[in-house]
This record gives sequence, structure tokens and C-alpha cells, in this order.
Amino acid sequence: MNRIDEENQFACLAHALDAAAAGDTAYHFYGAKGELEHVLSYHDLRAQAVQLARKLKSLNLPRGARMAIVAETNPLFHVYFFACQYAGIIPVPVPAAIQLGGQDAYVNQLRRLLQSCLASVAVAPEGFVEFLDRAAAPLAMEVCGGVELFEALPESDAELEPLTTGEAAYLQYTSGSTRFPRGVEMTQEAALNNLREICDHGVCVTEDDRLVSWLPFYHDMGLVGFVLAPLYRALSVHYLSPRTFAMRPRLWLKLISDNKGTVSSSPPTGYALCATRLREADQQRYDLSSWRVACVGAERIHAEHLRRFAALLGPVGFDPKAFVACYGMAECGLAISFAPIGDGLTVDLVDKDLMIQDGLATPAEDNILELVDCGAPLPSYETKICDNDGNTLAERECGRICVRGPSVMRGYFGDIESTREVLSSDGWLDTGDIGYRIGEHIVVTARQKDVIIVNGRNLWPQDLEHLAESTPGVRLGDTSAFSVTRPNGDELAVLVVETRKNQPELTDKLAGLMRLHFGVTPYVDMTPPRTLPRTSSGKLSRSQARAQFLTRMTWDEQGWPTAVEVNQANA
Repeated sequence: MNRIDEENQFACLAHALDAAAAGDTAYHFYGAKGELEHVLSYHDLRAQAVQLARKLKSLNLPRGARMAIVAETNPLFHVYFFACQYAGIIPVPVPAAIQLGGQDAYVNQLRRLLQSCLASVAVAPEGFVEFLDRAAAPLAMEVCGGVELFEALPESDAELEPLTTGEAAYLQYTSGSTRFPRGVEMTQEAALNNLREICDHGVCVTEDDRLVSWLPFYHDMGLVGFVLAPLYRALSVHYLSPRTFAMRPRLWLKLISDNKGTVSSSPPTGYALCATRLREADQQRYDLSSWRVACVGAERIHAEHLRRFAALLGPVGFDPKAFVACYGMAECGLAISFAPIGDGLTVDLVDKDLMIQDGLATPAEDNILELVDCGAPLPSYETKICDNDGNTLAERECGRICVRGPSVMRGYFGDIESTREVLSSDGWLDTGDIGYRIGEHIVVTARQKDVIIVNGRNLWPQDLEHLAESTPGVRLGDTSAFSVTRPNGDELAVLVVETRKNQPELTDKLAGLMRLHFGVTPYVDMTPPRTLPRTSSGKLSRSQARAQFLTRMTWDEQGWPTAVEVNQANA
């Protein structure tokens, strides 16, 4: 089966597909109403990928050339991703989602990604070809467009030489929540090591597991967790598109119920959205007793949303012990740590004031912050918590989370400077995340670039946003917290809230709550619905929200923000 060691690791991703193709498991794709639209077995995937690889070889591209794939939830993605593996071409998943800003913004985003990875070829499914064509128009590419262009290519007689040890497996673009996305270059051995540890130590998969996902393939949790990991263990998967989930999140539960799904994952906001759409009648529709691993990651975890989800679905068999908090990032393939399987959420209650003032996670019973334990690192990682000078901190001291191990990326493609910013010469990756440790376990508190520092107090934007979203009149996901520098050099906390109308009473209430709970008075800015910017994976982009805020604000004589045209908020 082309294995290279005793730990069930393959020589490359193509060899993993060779092995999976011998079985009868498959990828299943469902439509907007939950109907099964496509079934792609691993056997058929390999046959189609090999045939397409021969066509790609006819282009005589240099080994390691990049192919951009607009990653819609469609069998096309899997076929082209693995055709690249067999043809010696590096696949580059790119977003298939038109975010705020519309079509022109999406086209510009695609163009920047094509330029960043120096793509030689690119493909898009029906519905996205026009955007890809517009993005590639000023670029010199060999072939770019829909599948018909690639199907028309002749097949080469040249021997297929799959990407293998020492070569890249793919480029994974980061979500861009703090800066423009960067192309993470994952080697074959790094990707395979992370897949093995996810399967064997993180999720503890068995041959009886069935996976269900709505996560996008251009996001690390969707690509690694639900395209590559199931293939690595030849498991069946059932997919909804992210767009369908956003419109009809209960279909996710239906797929798990109908297919006896055992493993499914989501950011915390996904569970929260699903809970808000549940109705009492739904408790008769599902059987979630098969769901043994419900991973939670990709964002700071607020336990109360998950408790509500579990309480609503307990009557239909969902066990809260299925929750598995995890931590990871594209720069490590996917996963860094997992909480123990079967334990559910472990919550650390710490003194709010000591955390804000001194960065100390001191256990407390009153005036608390609630933080979720993300478990111990996977076996091959070394981890440490460091201050800004690189000194290792003690247990329960907040600092920068740094990791080292065989799953860490090679670097950011074509970006030596950005690579040097985060990856030391001896292999330590500065994740850019802030957290602390309890024994070997990691607790994540925030992104370093998102931390709000006002009057020497460190505030986590998620805490401000969470408090705001717990207030009547504010919806989940409709807030963004960040800081700006006033003309006198002081930092000012800002809370942007989406609302359909100006509500001075809500503005005053939110400012008062922030002052009461966190000791700061933010500028509360009411903005129209659907204006907060998001990344390609749908996460809130605080850096872009801050930039937007500054472009539409000026400063009055007292050094206070005021809208350039119409003042939309009151201090």
C-alpha cells in the first residue's frame, strides 16, 4: 500500500488515494434541500484524477507549477486537487464565496491570489468561471476557465510522477483575518504527519466512522479535516455547502441523523447559528445519538453557546461529552491540540481583573472570565508560551503560543519576509495567538494583533463582542471590537454594532456595560446591517473593520471620532 514506515504514514497524498481506492467508501455531496446530488467513490476519484493528470501533463508545465482551484463544494475540487498530485503540480484552493463588497471585490481577491501563487493554470466550476476569467484577464496563464478547457486537452504518454517527500502537497491560503492572506506551503511529509496524528490521537478514528461537514474546502478545517483526513483513513464523508448551511443550518443535523454521522466539526458560531434556528418541533426529527466527536475550533470558544446547543439537542440524543475543543491553524496543516475524547468541554474560570491587568490566569469563583481548555498538543509538537522578548513563561501566564514539530509549514510561498516574522531558524513557529498553559494543556485567549490595550489594560475583543451580543437588540455575529489611536496618542476601544436603525439608548447601554464589566468606555458605532467585513472563510475581520471605521470617521476638537458625513453613533 506504498507505506513508508511503521506508523501507517504514506509516502505522499497520491499514495493515500491509491490505498483508499481499493475500498468502497466515498464522498457524498448534497444539494440545497438536502438531496443527494453526487457520489464520488475513492475508486472513481483515482481513475478520474489519473486521467486528468495525463491531460495536465500535456501542457508540459514545470514540476511544482501551481494550479488554482476555485473550491466550491463540488466533486470537481477533489478530482482536480488529486490530478495535481499525480501530475506533479501544486494545487491551490481559492475561495468560492462572494463576500461583502460584491463581485468586483471577489474578482480582485481572486486576481491577487493568482498573482501571489504565480498560478500557471486555474479552473472554476460552473457559476464561477466568469469571475475567474475576469480575474485572470490581465495575467499570462497557460489555461484558465471551466472544466471543458481541460477536458479538451490531449492525454500525455509521459509517466506520472506524483508529488512526494520533500515537495509541497498544496498551498493553503490563510483566512486573512488580520492581514492579506498568505500562502502556507505544506510539504507532503508535514501534511501526512498532521493527518496521522489527527486521526490516531486527536479524533481517534475507527473504520466505522462516518464524517459530515459543511465547512469550505478552501479553509484548513474543511480541506484537511474533511477532504484529506477521511481519505487518509478511507472513510465516507457527507457534504453540505457552506452557503446551504448558512441558509438552512438544520440540514447539517439532518445529514448527521440520516447517515448516522459520528464525526463533525464547526467553529463555535456554527453551533450557535444552528441553535438559533432550532424549533421545538425539530426535537422529533433527528437522532443524534451516533455523533461521538463534535470538534469545536477555528475561533475563541464561548462555552455558553455550546451549552445551549447541547441543551436543545439533548432530547434527540446529542451528548455534550461529544464536544472536543481543539486548536490549530493552516500553518500547521490543521491541528495543534485536542481536548480528550469523551470528556466534553473543560472550562477554566479565572479572575477577570488579574487577566486584564497582568495577563495572569488565576483561578477564581467571582468576577470571572470563562475560558475553554483546548487540550494537550499532538505528540510530535513542542510548545511554549513566550513573552514579547522570547522568554518562556510559567504556567497560567499569558503570552504568545509558539510550536515546533514536523507538521509546521515550510513557509509562506514567495514571501521570505513574512516567513521570517513567524518562523525561527531553529523551527519555532510564533502562531500569533495569545494563551496560557495548564500543565500540558493549552488555553487560547486571542490573536496577538487583535488585543486591545487601553490604559495598560489588555482586553480581548471577543469578550467585548460576546457581552454585546448577549444584550437584547444585538444579534450574534453583528459586532466587531478593536482599538484606534486618538490624535493625542492614546488608544480608544471601539465597538461597531450592526443595526437597522440608530438606537441611542442601545448605544448608551452597551457603553455602560463595557464600562461596568471591563473598566473602559468604548466608542460605540452603529452601522447598517451586512457592513462588517469578513474573511474568505466567513470569519470576522477586525483589521478590515478598523480600516473601514477610520475611512469614514474624522476627529473632533476633543479628539473623539465623528462620522465624516453623518454621525451614526453617540459616545
